[in-house]
Amino acid sequence: MDDINLHYRFLNWRRRIREIREVRAVRYRERLKRMLRDGDLLRYHGNSDEVGCFVAARPLSKRNRYFEVTIIDTGVRGMIAVGLVPQLYKLDHQPGWLPNSVAFHADDGKLYNGNTVGQQFGPKCCRGDRIGCGISLDPEDGQLTVFFTKNGAEVGSVDVPASPDALYPAVGMHSLGEEVLLDLNAEWGMEEDDGQMIVDSHEEDWGRLHDVKVTGTLLEYVGKGKSIVDVGLAQARRPLNTRFHYYELEITDAGEKCYIALGLARRDYPKNRHPGWSRGSIAYHADDGKLFHGSGVGDPFGPRCFEGDIIGCGIMFPRDFNLDAGEDVDDFDLDVVPKPSVVQNDLYANNEEEEEEEEEEEEEEGEDLEGRKVMVFFTRNRKVVGRREVALPVGGFYPTIGMMSTGEKVRVDLHPLSG
Repeated sequence: MDDINLHYRFLNWRRRIREIREVRAVRYRERLKRMLRDGDLLRYHGNSDEVGCFVAARPLSKRNRYFEVTIIDTGVRGMIAVGLVPQLYKLDHQPGWLPNSVAFHADDGKLYNGNTVGQQFGPKCCRGDRIGCGISLDPEDGQLTVFFTKNGAEVGSVDVPASPDALYPAVGMHSLGEEVLLDLNAEWGMEEDDGQMIVDSHEEDWGRLHDVKVTGTLLEYVGKGKSIVDVGLAQARRPLNTRFHYYELEITDAGEKCYIALGLARRDYPKNRHPGWSRGSIAYHADDGKLFHGSGVGDPFGPRCFEGDIIGCGIMFPRDFNLDAGEDVDDFDLDVVPKPSVVQNDLYANNEEEEEEEEEEEEEEGEDLEGRKVMVFFTRNRKVVGRREVALPVGGFYPTIGMMSTGEKVRVDLHPLSG
């Protein structure tokens, strides 16, 4: 008799466990509409007349109280919203528009707190910016404080009534081409290092470091190296200019796969994207010898690079360029070449049309730096591999190095021509 009772108790226990798992499967399921998710990437998938919305599977909590979104592409209008909503939020509304939701909108810098009319809150956000959202609970009055950040700095906060319903990370989009990188496990207060960055010298040379260990001039990849978002990124503190217009690295250890990239990128380039993959960047990749220019698809460019090779990158600025108001020091003697429409892999190019630049000087006088054309060139073992004409981002091009497989190490010289 006891054996029969034990058997029925066991069956009831198994049924109860199955019911609990079914409930959790429904409860912890992300919801999205007019969006496509590819790993940590979210893309708008509508016709710009309708809102697309993503709601995470799990709410923010004491253990996980912060998340971040990096804007990869602003699309047509940059109508990207980041905030918190109830679990069953209507997915055809931007976060912040409906009651019990709050969100920071990138296109106008406004805070929307349960209303379609926003309040001025912070700066507008554009491509490359990182928007964060988190919570803190005041045990005395039961108020929930929701705060927002931009590029690691707090923008502001708002108190909302504590609700028995949890608040879930949400992202809204509303125009073609919008794309973001989602980090639901971001940590607040770990600016740029995520617990991975270690520095002991030459710290002043680097403005941004992610999953990279710095020892003097040596950079070592310390990331996971398991997927395409496990990028280790090092970006110099200052952009190239007419005085210091070239830098180089030596591959001291190729690691498992030599996924090493050297190039230039706009300031605040996404930390989870290899140089060259996103707009506002260009890079020479050592593992396949390809040139990546604002795209995940590279062009055949030069030879592959291996341990011991020295790779360099520089800019040939126009003669009237005066970003740093300094003298135009041309330490690396390269011929000025006519503007190419495709990648050039020849070592030298004819310079019979130099007059074209002089004819355009008057037209370009006072021209905004965004879109100004410069010639970017790459070297391997101090010989020019090729060059490409690109548009200079506002603020200039920053030396940027990417690594993505275990064991990779490079030694960097940001001023090899300074004597």
